Amino acid sequence: MAKQDFPALSFCQMLYFYGMKLMIINGPNLNLLGKREPEVYGNTTFETYFETLKSKFPEAELQYFQSNIEGELIGKIQEVGFSYDGIILNAAAYTHTSVGIGDAVKAITTPVIEVHISNTHKREDYRHVSYISSGAKGVILGFGLQSYDLAIQSFL
Repeated sequence: MAKQDFPALSFCQMLYFYGMKLMIINGPNLNLLGKREPEVYGNTTFETYFETLKSKFPEAELQYFQSNIEGELIGKIQEVGFSYDGIILNAAAYTHTSVGIGDAVKAITTPVIEVHISNTHKREDYRHVSYISSGAKGVILGFGLQSYDLAIQSFL
């Protein structure tokens, strides 16, 4: 479908979408993007890609948080989970192990999109399980860093 096939947004819709607050939360080892397993995750750091996202989506107020610590991720989900318009969550390895993060996603009112850079279903069997998906608005995986673009688009 070409861009012109979509109906134009009304003035009220444009005002609603402009300034929409979206938080990207990344879990363990995603601070190593650009260095870690480039054949799986690519050569771009997330900080560099985050600047690209801000340029692509100027109508959204994008913020970013990364931690390797499960409790800090839960704390951030709880902190923004009642005041932001959306959360894009890549819990990384905690996706497959953290009941606590899954419970935090279910406890908040802000919709969450679960994202993964790789197609977790093409990887090890333990990566086929997600404790987050049942509480998420949707799941996007396997599109590289563009998984984040798709998640942002789902909110706009």
